[in-house]
Amino acid sequence: MDTYKDHPARKRTQAVPRSKSLPEEIGKWCYKIPAEEKGVYPLDQTDGGEDDDLAEHREWAKKLEAMGRNPRSPWKSQTDLLEITNEDYISDNGEEVWSILEQKGLKNVILVGVHTNMCVLGRPFGLRQMSRNGKNVVLVRDMTDTMYNPLRWPFVSHFQGTDLIVEHIEKFVCPTITSDQLLGGKPFAFKNDHRPKAVFLVAEKIYNTKSTLPVMARHLFENRLGFQTSVLHAADGVHRIQGMAAAVAQADLLIVSVRRRALPAKDLDALKAHLAAGKPLIGLRTASHAFDARGAGPKGHAEWPEFDARVLGGNYHGHHPSGPTATISAQNTAHPILEGIFGPFPSKGALYQTGPLGKQATELLSGSIPGQKAEPIAWTNRYGKARIFYTSLGHEDDFKQPAFWQLMENATRWATRMKVAVAARP
Repeated sequence: MDTYKDHPARKRTQAVPRSKSLPEEIGKWCYKIPAEEKGVYPLDQTDGGEDDDLAEHREWAKKLEAMGRNPRSPWKSQTDLLEITNEDYISDNGEEVWSILEQKGLKNVILVGVHTNMCVLGRPFGLRQMSRNGKNVVLVRDMTDTMYNPLRWPFVSHFQGTDLIVEHIEKFVCPTITSDQLLGGKPFAFKNDHRPKAVFLVAEKIYNTKSTLPVMARHLFENRLGFQTSVLHAADGVHRIQGMAAAVAQADLLIVSVRRRALPAKDLDALKAHLAAGKPLIGLRTASHAFDARGAGPKGHAEWPEFDARVLGGNYHGHHPSGPTATISAQNTAHPILEGIFGPFPSKGALYQTGPLGKQATELLSGSIPGQKAEPIAWTNRYGKARIFYTSLGHEDDFKQPAFWQLMENATRWATRMKVAVAARP
């Protein structure tokens, strides 16, 4: 406040009579409200959230020195880009801010600014205090940022860290809006926020992945891991996935849930180019025979029956009859993809016959049914420089298993070289 001690907006604040109905502890920081006990705080910020680039620090220090300011103590004022008029109020005091709101009869409060997970949430006039003391408070979620270091749990990008905090706020503290809802135009986006792209190819009618995978794309890949996702579908019996070549060319990760389709040559060429560039791929269940149409495709379309053996590292040759529930067990507990997956779990999908695996494949899970030998259920493989993960799981009921969701998260992190997060959760 020293910078503004003579500013008319500061003196205006000090002239407001102190409210006679100050809430208890409105003058203190608030680190948690009871509603937040229902969830898990989404970030490890115990290091203060520092993730600034050292080169940026040096440039910043030079600018501050040129302005005659101490680069080691930069927090002296608001940015010069923020215009403060004489009709505004300046305060860092919860009791003062509450008194202003009460004097003006204001029930609705909109918060912007940095940093969401610290000042915006916790200050005496922040989201928690406003919410728990009865104000109709909202956060403008595109006008905020976090103090989050991606080297800390949950090991996602800085921008995804902001999204996770916003989601936490929406669940347990207050609603959010975007600036365009007040100002028009478009929501703000940071210029360096380049989320990786995950493209889902869905073309099978037996296991209903046209319904289950979009849900997983939204909740796991977008909300949890920070991908931009596209889910491309082919209608039953159609040997074409509309928009595939263009989408695959932009993809950082492919997830394949396709069964016996012959595709236009340009689409398979795009898939092969993705793999040749060393980009990762995840195959689910029918991906083992995704592009083996047994000659049933339209004239001029291409097949790739070797995809299973060459890319996935598998050896699909049929499946056992439906009915017996398979027991899924870990075979390589030291592998990061199996972090957080404890004990056997069931699968109602017919057990695929997939062994023996290729020489480069590393088996992670096996499945067994009574009276039959165990079969590989999940494994990793390498195709050139591309990391490949495949699992014959993918039955509709598998998507109801927490272990399957954990497996898919871990596999995605491994395939895209993100750090697996489950073991490091605070």
